[in-house]
Amino acid sequence: MEAAATVELDGQYRALREEAGFIVRERSMAHVRGPDAIEYLQGQLTNDLEGLTTGQGCYAALLDRKGHIQGDLRVLILHSDDVFLDFEPAAAAAVMRHLTMYSVGRDLEVADATGEWVIVSVIGPRAAHATGFEGLGPEHAQSFRSWAGVDVLGVATDAGVDLIARASDRDALLRLLEGAGLPEVSEEATEIIRVESSRPRFGREMTSATMPQEAGINERAVSFEKGCYIGQETVARLHYRGKPNRYLRGLRLDAPAANGDPIVAGEKEVGRVGTAVLSPALGPVALAVVRREAEPGSRVAVGEQNSAEIVELPF
Repeated sequence: MEAAATVELDGQYRALREEAGFIVRERSMAHVRGPDAIEYLQGQLTNDLEGLTTGQGCYAALLDRKGHIQGDLRVLILHSDDVFLDFEPAAAAAVMRHLTMYSVGRDLEVADATGEWVIVSVIGPRAAHATGFEGLGPEHAQSFRSWAGVDVLGVATDAGVDLIARASDRDALLRLLEGAGLPEVSEEATEIIRVESSRPRFGREMTSATMPQEAGINERAVSFEKGCYIGQETVARLHYRGKPNRYLRGLRLDAPAANGDPIVAGEKEVGRVGTAVLSPALGPVALAVVRREAEPGSRVAVGEQNSAEIVELPF
């Protein structure tokens, strides 16, 4: 059974690298609606929203006052008074509590939309063509289309296109994707693609004790030109004057590892494996946030009997 599963996973991986495949995502979602929506989020999130217009978006983080990540979010500007957010379920409670609490007195509403919509990621070089969203870009750009009666918002991603539709249209959308010749793939396969692309995930590499620079997301998620937001002072001070104690690194493992395995340099634990995968292209590799003394090129012990080389990202 294990060999059969491996063959099946290899086939899914090839589809994602050479053609395209799809997966229904487990994401939490929210709408922030009202005349003050963009201005409000500008003062809460790390990225610059005020330069965005309808049909654009960005990646951002929500921080606590010490600069630690409470959640990372995709921000989509549907209209000037309607901003759509999606984020990891592991961050949902903190994100919704924060956005609701600080919205008091603003002309807006923060509404949980998790049950209203479905997000399907289509990953691979044929993703845009197979779904009718050719030319959609850059990342986070959006476009609406009606696909055989199903209203779909297409959103450009780093790996293809995400389709957002009403939850009631979920089954119809999946039938359309299957009719377009796209296979459904497992999260295990999509995690290989994510790890190979060196993108951290909240709840894996990133936690509520991680700062954006430690997770390697400053370039994508943080604007150093915008006005104040919660946690900005700490993040800016670290960026301009300091060095983080930890860094997002890659591990080239001697053998497959498990998520959460301790990483030890000498006698000291320097981190834990965030996400470990067996990549058909790279072999056993992993992402982890590790202390800075675990420098690229150094060897570390992983788990009880494994070891790895620390490498700079991307792989």
